[in-house]
Amino acid sequence: MSAAARSSRRLGWLRTGLIVGALAVTEALCRMGLISKQVLIPPTEMAASLGALLRSGKFNGDIAQTLGCVAAALALAVIFGFAGGVALHALPRLRRALDPLLATYYAVPFFVFYPVLISFFGLSQGPVIVIAFLFAVVVMLINTLNGLDRIPRVLTKVARVHHMAPLDTAFRLKLPAAAPYLFTGLKLAVAYTFIGVIASEFIMASSGLGFQIAYTYNNFDNRTMYALMLFVLALVTIVNMGLHAWEQRLLDRRGGR
Repeated sequence: MSAAARSSRRLGWLRTGLIVGALAVTEALCRMGLISKQVLIPPTEMAASLGALLRSGKFNGDIAQTLGCVAAALALAVIFGFAGGVALHALPRLRRALDPLLATYYAVPFFVFYPVLISFFGLSQGPVIVIAFLFAVVVMLINTLNGLDRIPRVLTKVARVHHMAPLDTAFRLKLPAAAPYLFTGLKLAVAYTFIGVIASEFIMASSGLGFQIAYTYNNFDNRTMYALMLFVLALVTIVNMGLHAWEQRLLDRRGGR
């Protein structure tokens, strides 16, 4: 096993230990009554409630709706973010003109567009997907630009020396070199998409996990609320850990060549 692999494994165990330790401390504080159950229930009760909800199938429709919106918004954000990054990298003048706008993009309160989106799409999944797309697309675009900016110039010279076609150069040299930044953009896009969808469902939908979390909060149903929150947190963590593992495997494979 390489030194990098051993270091990555140690970091993985450290992350796991921190999570387990935080859960154990929270569980103890809740069980000792130092944290009121009206504020936070023990993690084991959250897990038990989540298991019961999943077995009952009560929220299957809401889960399917939320994940469908996430998938649609994420696909659009990755496609348009990557394409936009490639286009801006090839058009430096346009990039310089847009740089100030990209730098301040996340200062824009996207939910001010709620009335406009409702007038276009009605009370459907359309506004939710658009808001989540707006949250995620620029982070993918920026990381695509960062990756393309950091491609070693020697690769371009190698492509010219070997008379490689543009597509061969892109897929065999440039994309592998930019891959770490693209993976970072993808992982951030996943998180931003979930944020956009769940937050939008709080105010722009009559179903979905975000709506159900808000509904159970308003009805003081802490067990269901925390079970749904645990589901979202666990799902996002699993997806990002899967992407991280895939990224590390690709990096290890490249390093072993």
